[in-house]
Amino acid sequence: MAKVLFKQWGPFAVLMIVAILSLFVPLLPNFDEGKYSGPDIAFILIAAAFVFLMTPGLAFFYGGMVHRKNILSTMIKSVVAAGVITVLWVVCGFSLAFGDTIGGFIGDPGTFFFFQGVNSGAPHLQNGADLTIPLSLFAVFQLMFAIITPGLVVGAVAERIRFTSYILFIVLFALFVYSPLAHWTWHPEGFLLKMGVLDFAGGTVVHISAGMAALAGALVLKRRKSHLEHKEVPPANIPYVLIGTGLLWFGWFGFNAGSALGANSLAVSAFLTTNTAAGAAGLSWMFFDVARGKKPSVLGFCIGAVVGLVAITPGAGFVGIPASIFIGAIAAVISNLVVSWKQKTSLDDTLDVFPCHGVGGIVGMLLTGVFATKTVNAAGADGLFYGNPAFFLTQLKGALIVIIFSFVLSFFIFKVINLFQPIRVSAEEEEEGLDASQHDEKYTQGTLIVAGQEIPNI
Repeated sequence: MAKVLFKQWGPFAVLMIVAILSLFVPLLPNFDEGKYSGPDIAFILIAAAFVFLMTPGLAFFYGGMVHRKNILSTMIKSVVAAGVITVLWVVCGFSLAFGDTIGGFIGDPGTFFFFQGVNSGAPHLQNGADLTIPLSLFAVFQLMFAIITPGLVVGAVAERIRFTSYILFIVLFALFVYSPLAHWTWHPEGFLLKMGVLDFAGGTVVHISAGMAALAGALVLKRRKSHLEHKEVPPANIPYVLIGTGLLWFGWFGFNAGSALGANSLAVSAFLTTNTAAGAAGLSWMFFDVARGKKPSVLGFCIGAVVGLVAITPGAGFVGIPASIFIGAIAAVISNLVVSWKQKTSLDDTLDVFPCHGVGGIVGMLLTGVFATKTVNAAGADGLFYGNPAFFLTQLKGALIVIIFSFVLSFFIFKVINLFQPIRVSAEEEEEGLDASQHDEKYTQGTLIVAGQEIPNI
């Protein structure tokens, strides 16, 4: 009985405790605004909003590819991260990622506890250069990255993960995987940054971490019944996938260009490399399918474009625009081949998150090590193509560290959750569909069914 009550009331009780504690956080005045750049503030505000738009975009992208009985359950798992991570980020997530460093591995959770001092803090990070935007704006821009990262994992465990277990995964992943990686890579004292590893907008922090967590999740949750029986699951709504792709592509301009942290020429370059790589990758995936005897498909172009966006992310502000064509085209071919290989194995990564985000992020990190040039970004490095093999090896070492860390920690998190409650739904719930079994909601022929009652769409 006590266990049932805890499962029912536990999440709400935790949220209420956090809400009450927030009332006792002392407020400080805003920092002198004369230190900031108005144009940079406007640009990063817009970029942050763009990145947030990627979360509903991801929901459409994933929701359109699953079975129709799992559309809502898949979409909410992407969107609910906006609530969970927002609260967690304010309480301690931002501190863990960007607070005063503890040995270059993690931030002091007390630095900005409950965002204390963020609005009044000097516009720079520990031992970093001064920012031209308020520290609070930097914090909210980084929040948008933290929101979408666990949402990416949804695609690998779709159609079989219990909703409450997924919520717990989001919390643990953000605390023990995402925040340390963000600290290592983007904090001025982070050990990967000190090693010389360059990740402009999240090839390691976002995509490799999510891709490896997806692989771990698929292994722990094992195969769906439809996968065991080799049943083909038709996409529920391909127009949803197309809408999701458009929103992701649009939002990615904020993701990459905004990572310049100012309205400057570097942001323009990152914007252009992002668009170019996406276009080249979409065509590459589609044309490669045609070369292998398939017909050009909407799904093929959409998936390829997203792979291109993933691959260009780590190098968007370090590589030239022409090189972004090569990065997008090659990444799409490699991910396409990994998807084909995966389909011949017993790995049930429902929506190919590992081949697209994990492999795409790895390819992007390595190709940044090849094509980065100080001509584009003087604060970066010259890569292998420009006569500096040492930087390529640095990127390789950085990628390997992140791959191992993300997979091992994520696998452990999934296993620990499974000790406390079943992480996977029952066979009956899986057969019924997660929309009904987890949320008591489902769409049937254009009508929303909530708790057994029909609600006509308006």
